Amino acid sequence: MSQFRSDVVEPLPSVEGALSFIVPQDTKPVFHSTALTGGEAKIFFELEDVSVPIADMRLIAENFSVDTQGFELLHHETQVDDLYDDEAVDSTYHAEVEDILRERFDATHVAIFDVTRRSDDTGGARNPDGLRGPATRVHVDYTVVSGPQRAKDVLGEAEYERLIEAGARILQVNVWRPISGPVKRSPLALADASSIATEELVATDQVFADRVGEIYQVAHGAGQRWYYASEIDRDEILLIKGWDSIDDGRAHFTPHGAFELQETGPDAPPRESIEVRTFVIIE
Repeated sequence: MSQFRSDVVEPLPSVEGALSFIVPQDTKPVFHSTALTGGEAKIFFELEDVSVPIADMRLIAENFSVDTQGFELLHHETQVDDLYDDEAVDSTYHAEVEDILRERFDATHVAIFDVTRRSDDTGGARNPDGLRGPATRVHVDYTVVSGPQRAKDVLGEAEYERLIEAGARILQVNVWRPISGPVKRSPLALADASSIATEELVATDQVFADRVGEIYQVAHGAGQRWYYASEIDRDEILLIKGWDSIDDGRAHFTPHGAFELQETGPDAPPRESIEVRTFVIIE
């Protein structure tokens, strides 16, 4: 595991970006998911936009890892010309993602369970369940409760228990890629997981039509360190950890969210991206 400390390097080029944080409250926050509303998510808690420095990871990207910072930037050229082609994504792109993660983590199995496209163009990007825009609220996709529960849902409870009892490791990893690039607007900001205090992770109910899930909204903290990859292109991917079955001090949850670049020009193309959610099993 990398021992790189991102808080002890020379200052990096950075931008000021407004990130959307939750305002902590006395009761558990809740929101209705886009899958339930059919459009924009409906939230029942207060948010605050805070301008923070977001460093460009380009100069030190090779030092980042999902186990230390919670994310990493890799080069990978996909053979899929049209990432809006569901059939090509289900076959060729799924296989590519599985190969990437097997090699990166020496994994015995990779389970893909969700694919989402996003765009900040009018309406959002097309998905089988509707249009999706960038996720602007800073969040983590899973929690200490919902991470293992989602793994049980995807892998089957009996298989999950078998793996845990056998000492296997299960990671939830998102693979994020621009559909077109380079990205000129609404890039993705990622927090160094080691800079997030436990109390800044706010467990929040996410209501679907048939169930209630749980994610972390993130409250702002003075010690947080934020990064992005400037002009990330189509032949690059971000690996983002959302949960880990092993809790031994390595990165566990990685906050992330889109932000607006102040210098974005009026002719900048829409940000279009595709993210694949997976469980990576290491036996």
